[in-house]
Amino acid sequence: MAGKLIIFSAPSGAGKSTLVHYLLGRGLGLEFSVSATSRASRGSERDGIDYYFLTPEEFRQKIDNQEFIEYEEVYKDCYYGTLRSEIERITGNGKHVIFDVDVKGGLSLKKKFGDDALALFIAPPSIQELLNRLNHRGTDSPEMIEKRIAKADYEMSFASRFDTIVVNDVLERAQNEAEKIIREFII
Repeated sequence: MAGKLIIFSAPSGAGKSTLVHYLLGRGLGLEFSVSATSRASRGSERDGIDYYFLTPEEFRQKIDNQEFIEYEEVYKDCYYGTLRSEIERITGNGKHVIFDVDVKGGLSLKKKFGDDALALFIAPPSIQELLNRLNHRGTDSPEMIEKRIAKADYEMSFASRFDTIVVNDVLERAQNEAEKIIREFII
């Protein structure tokens, strides 16, 4: 493999996407692995940039064709997954792959790639702060926020299975900590 894999996982709203976007601009030779999903786009998300947006039927066809290195049905007919072609494309260009994936996907990637992968769990300072962030984000319905908060407790129970935990209480501190960890890993 030409590059290493950097995996970011967290409960929804913990700030993993914000950290990933920051790190992409830090000259670390990272390239973002665009995940596939069967959910509708939120806000300004664009197909092929933020996600590959597929219908549930298209997603299931790719599963049948073994095009995913990992995938999960997070909610009924709401799939997320990592396409094999994304990893091959990025490592083929001599870059390190950075992932923004759910907790189970992150652990699955770590298990598959072992020492070539660094798995970071981004933790919110508290469940109450997570609720505040999701409400402030304004991209989900109250019902979806309730589902995400209910799932967050479960996801937090997996934190110890990651290589390292970064608590995103102060964004600048979390950015600096994540960058330091990644620099040490890719050298």
